[in-house]
Amino acid sequence: MESRAKVLGHSLHQMLLVFPLGLLVTAVVFDGVYYFLDRDPRWADIAYWMIVAGLVGGLAAAVPGWIDWFAIPHGTRAKAIGLWHGLGNTVGLMGLYVASWWLRRPDPGNPPDLALLLSAGGVVVGGVTAWLGGELVDRLGIGVDPGAHANAPNSLSGRPAALGSPHPATGV
Repeated sequence: MESRAKVLGHSLHQMLLVFPLGLLVTAVVFDGVYYFLDRDPRWADIAYWMIVAGLVGGLAAAVPGWIDWFAIPHGTRAKAIGLWHGLGNTVGLMGLYVASWWLRRPDPGNPPDLALLLSAGGVVVGGVTAWLGGELVDRLGIGVDPGAHANAPNSLSGRPAALGSPHPATGV
């Protein structure tokens, strides 16, 4: 099933999701540096702002993800996995990071231990939901052009991916 939310021929959800995931995972890395190595509040401050940016990016990535989910045929395995993927990300992953952010707000440079644990839990939930996303794309072909193959033409060419398909305008 081809993505419904595309930019320059590519799925917008798949392009946008790398930013929040990278920011949120890196926030946990900085939390680890803060907690285990240094206790310098700058590390915790950096993690706090990475969480803020990751949450904003996560909301932006969710919109095209939900648009694509609504296009998946009802009663399919892909629809069920997509629901778990989407809810896991919006309620589970984002919920844990929102709670972590909320607990850090009074003093971002000195977060309570619970805030650090919630962020770490977000990474675990994110690992599960990332696997579900991979299952959708790699196994079930959700968000993939019909007829995709190793020698498909460039997405900007306007030609379909399927082998032997003529260009819609030229017939070649």
